[in-house]
Amino acid sequence: MTLRHIKIYEAVYRHSSITRAADELHLAQPSVSLAVRELEEYYGIRLFERIGRRIYPTEAGKEFYGYARHIVSLFEDMETKVRNWDTLGKIRIGTSITIGTHILPVLIREFQKEFPGLKVEAVVSKSSDIEQHILDNTIDLGLIESTPGKEEIQVTAFMQDSLCAIAPCGHPLTAEPFVTLSRLADYPLLMREKGSAGRELLEASFSLLQISVHPIWESASTQAIVRGVAEGLGVAVLPRMLVEKDIREGNVKQLSLTPPIRRDLNIIWHKSKYLTPNMLAFIRLCREYGQKAGAPGRSSG
Repeated sequence: MTLRHIKIYEAVYRHSSITRAADELHLAQPSVSLAVRELEEYYGIRLFERIGRRIYPTEAGKEFYGYARHIVSLFEDMETKVRNWDTLGKIRIGTSITIGTHILPVLIREFQKEFPGLKVEAVVSKSSDIEQHILDNTIDLGLIESTPGKEEIQVTAFMQDSLCAIAPCGHPLTAEPFVTLSRLADYPLLMREKGSAGRELLEASFSLLQISVHPIWESASTQAIVRGVAEGLGVAVLPRMLVEKDIREGNVKQLSLTPPIRRDLNIIWHKSKYLTPNMLAFIRLCREYGQKAGAPGRSSG
């Protein structure tokens, strides 16, 4: 008993006719009749009653059709999905928290306009977690704020971002035209948690100045840090796109940090990963987003 037998039986049942089933399947009538007879012999039951020139399903035949229809339908669904995987399958995206909060929703909305039948699965976590997801092949593409050091990971920049210093309204630093990291270190610092891309970049910038900092508050929540700054607990340096709204609304004050701290936002994937057309389309979309933002990415690797 094969899938061919089941497909033939399903067509015969639907048409209540060997002839019409043969025409639909482009088979000779004797081949269709033989397939039905072989099914009956295989299961040891009668599937059709032959009365005059017509055939009628038996009770066993009706029960068998329920299974046959399900199997044929499932097979057809598999055929459609696998043959059109780039438009009907899924793509798994992972992003850092900053990118996941402010960029990913826009990218997914635009991507699904191009691939409406494609399922998009997203993971939002710190950059180091996204790198591990790439290594474990639990996501296809990652968007992060750091540059991976592992040789298994391919990386290309798609836009630039900068870190922004903020202070409470009325803070002494808000009266200064420019503020350096050395000057910021004189005040209590609120920082992202260890392992986040923003924290690593900021610590590296302090390290170049041979300054050791010890934050009074660490949090994975940017909003918790911004709220802490607004309440006068200290100052912070965070990704610009995460604090622009609070600066506009007057919750905190932006400080003119000099020299500015800039960084690439990167697309990453495993070097052994086969990039399907839909993955390449997502990479293209990221680059177009970066260009519209006014900072085209630079390829590296």
